[in-house]
Amino acid sequence: MDEDAEREGEEEEPEPTENTSVVSFAQHGKSVFCVSIHPTQPLAVSGGEDDLGYIWSLLTGEVVTKLSGHEDSVVAAEWSADGEMVATGGMDGRVRIWRRVGKDGWGMWEFLTELQGPDEVMWLKWHPRGPVLLAGSNDSTVWLWQLPSGNTMQVFAGHEGPVHTGAFTPDGKRIVTADSAGTLIVWDPRSPTPQFKLSPSSHFPFESGITSLAVNPACTLAVVGGAEGAVRIVNLGKGEVLGGVEGHREGESVEAVEFVELVGAGVSAGGVVVTGATDGKACVWDVGTMRLRVTLEHDDAVTSLHSHPSAPHLLTSASADRTLKTWDTRTGQLVKEHRGHRGPINAASVSADGKWAASAGDEGVCLVWNLTP
Repeated sequence: MDEDAEREGEEEEPEPTENTSVVSFAQHGKSVFCVSIHPTQPLAVSGGEDDLGYIWSLLTGEVVTKLSGHEDSVVAAEWSADGEMVATGGMDGRVRIWRRVGKDGWGMWEFLTELQGPDEVMWLKWHPRGPVLLAGSNDSTVWLWQLPSGNTMQVFAGHEGPVHTGAFTPDGKRIVTADSAGTLIVWDPRSPTPQFKLSPSSHFPFESGITSLAVNPACTLAVVGGAEGAVRIVNLGKGEVLGGVEGHREGESVEAVEFVELVGAGVSAGGVVVTGATDGKACVWDVGTMRLRVTLEHDDAVTSLHSHPSAPHLLTSASADRTLKTWDTRTGQLVKEHRGHRGPINAASVSADGKWAASAGDEGVCLVWNLTP
């Protein structure tokens, strides 16, 4: 096939009708799968189909450091809690760590070490307080490493399929992981033996797999979303399923779960959680009463949800409809719509100060938006 015929066969992504972004980062050139904003600095890290990660400036879009060494797509890129290290995880099974050089600025980074273990990295999460990294693997294992030594602290075995999602509890004292076989496991980081395990049942209907989860700020509850639209609330102290909420269409995957902090009239002690699914809905639930508060709408699948640490009632959702939307979860009001992508948005991140959002586009571009009014 000649080049002209090949180009004719490719689907051209439409130009956006409006571009409200303030910075564009197009270095990847191929699909970008992950993006994360630094905890304190105007920096982002992203990873993509080009087998590379980049640290780049949110203010200018300029490359700060290229993160090389992977031989397959980089699907996870995360900053440590203090922002002094960054980890990239790839479909090649490699987990690579970089750290800041010196104390005079954030422009110099050096490769520290490569961590061994996973078959194919599904996700990475840093401990909320210390230099400890957690990774879920396609081969049903979960790995825990100490940095900067790179020593393996634990290998958690107990899953029966690819470990699709996982997290530390916000206090860092426990780990919650879930797999494609529909099993949820809670671990003590210091022990390879599960604290408890939930498998598919009538109370826990995740035969097609668990796709997302989040733990509440009090570390007492996990909200779990599944590939078929189910959402269940789990008591982490007792290992019991407390109940479920029905708001997403059956057969539609729940891709994201995020707690938001609302206080005042009408909010139960369990707090408020948002679930986003491939049906284009983001549903805002009162966890204690298991009642739907409001529904937020996109035109295509919701791919990620991000609360604003500096304004807990605000939430930014990313979607395959090429937009990010910022909402007031108290009322369901759309605060701002962010346009500019030519393809689906695979991932996003909101800065801790609530000023910036960054997104990872399937067309190969990261965009930055100013979230301040």
